[in-house]
Amino acid sequence: MGSDNPSRGFVFVGGGTGGHLYPAIAIIEQLQALDPEVKTHIVCSQRRIDSAILESEHRVYSTIPASSPSGGVRGVLRFVKNWGASVRGVRSVIKAMKNECDEVVVVSMGGFVSAPSAMAARAEKCELVLVNLDAVPGKANRWIGKRAGRAFTAAKVRDGLSGFGDWIQTRPIVRGFDDRRERQRAYTEFGLDSDRRTLLVTGGSQGARSVNRFMVEMARTHSDDFVGWQVLHQVGGGGDGEEVAIGYREAGVNAVVVEYIEQMGAALEAADLMVGRCGAGTVGECWSAKVPGVFLPYPYHKDEHQKHNAAVLVQAGAAVVCDDLIDAERNVAAHGDTLSALLREHDRLDAMKHAMEGLGDADGARVIADALMNDSLGVMFSD
Repeated sequence: MGSDNPSRGFVFVGGGTGGHLYPAIAIIEQLQALDPEVKTHIVCSQRRIDSAILESEHRVYSTIPASSPSGGVRGVLRFVKNWGASVRGVRSVIKAMKNECDEVVVVSMGGFVSAPSAMAARAEKCELVLVNLDAVPGKANRWIGKRAGRAFTAAKVRDGLSGFGDWIQTRPIVRGFDDRRERQRAYTEFGLDSDRRTLLVTGGSQGARSVNRFMVEMARTHSDDFVGWQVLHQVGGGGDGEEVAIGYREAGVNAVVVEYIEQMGAALEAADLMVGRCGAGTVGECWSAKVPGVFLPYPYHKDEHQKHNAAVLVQAGAAVVCDDLIDAERNVAAHGDTLSALLREHDRLDAMKHAMEGLGDADGARVIADALMNDSLGVMFSD
């Protein structure tokens, strides 16, 4: 090889949820826009959702048996048992790419799946780059961050947690918003009524049962607040679809209920307000589409990182965060008035949307891709 313009390859490691994979795809798309000949490969988990996402996106990928250490002693033992095979799996992909490229960079997208990428990068003497997505980095990201040549974060790292690495902060990483649809086209794609405002409900790619049931109870007890509104509700694959659809229908609320929304950009183009979790991807998507949110963070995270993900929107006056109390009736009692006010007070909703304008573009994918292609490479993993 050894040409004046060395070829570059990028091995992205991450998965387990769409929240890790879609940002990787977003960065890859920006890399390909800069250089259509760039080589990329994604290493993901063996979970079905990973393969489903990557096959639908026509991406080259490999799986490794990496597993989360959570779940007590059994989880830790499973993590340790699969560690060696996972490292070897990443190394195998790196070696294959070295046969095609002069330089190979390993890009860790965070989470338990990408932990083996650090050891694989060390063994293959490749640069390791971390892309952190959450405001509170998890244990894997803190460990990887200490070993990475460069570490980007799509969210402001929470105060008191920045001492374990030098972080380059970008804006959120999103995809599907470059070619913005006309609002009418977005309505047509989902069978929505253009004369109504749209409330988008989503618990993320895998759904959120407590959010689903909160909204059904909300429709049942506050149906008058939904006058002039329609709901586009992604329930996830947990089997809640029929129950949610019946709940809206019995409450007299106009709703389109689907298991999964592939084109979230189109859904947000049609939306006036979003209710759901606040993973980094969802926060970034609302930011990019300028859609205000009522966020119910995942209630089982001890570090409450989803709540901190949404802090920048809350501080700007563009979102509200409500603790998910899990039980539908308790959630309605605690948060029903908040949501009702936004459904009724259109001036307040418009003010929240206007507050989004001051945040700038959610261009983290472009910034990171530009840095990967144009910054000098060869920052090796050191002992």
